[in-house]
Amino acid sequence: MADGDPEAIDFLTLLRGVNETAPFNRWAGFVVSAAGDGTAELWLPWRAELGQYSGFLHAALVAGMIDTACGFAAATVVGQVLAAQCSVNFLSPAVGDEFVARAVVVKAGKRQVFTTAELFAERDGASKLVATGTTILAVPA
Repeated sequence: MADGDPEAIDFLTLLRGVNETAPFNRWAGFVVSAAGDGTAELWLPWRAELGQYSGFLHAALVAGMIDTACGFAAATVVGQVLAAQCSVNFLSPAVGDEFVARAVVVKAGKRQVFTTAELFAERDGASKLVATGTTILAVPA
């Protein structure tokens, strides 16, 4: 395989390195748990300082996980991207011991990448869908 061939790239190692350079991601505790061609998965363990006043995962962290997972999924297809639009649907209070965001590229163009993601709260072996989201990511010139 030639250099630059998407199949030759270890996306998981690459995105873990990128994740470590982002101060917000480090503070939040995001972990890149899976990555492939057009896909990415983030994992976040619960800790009290991530909660809002009722003890749920704060909406900013829900949106941050969706945005980051979508950006990483897009990066596996086109490289560096910038958020142009992010929309989050909060379906249920995000209560769990850990959270998993799974993102997939829906369509990648020359200038924009469209993605979608789901966020799950996990507790006692059960997984519950708590949010969905979409992003449009711009490909820098």
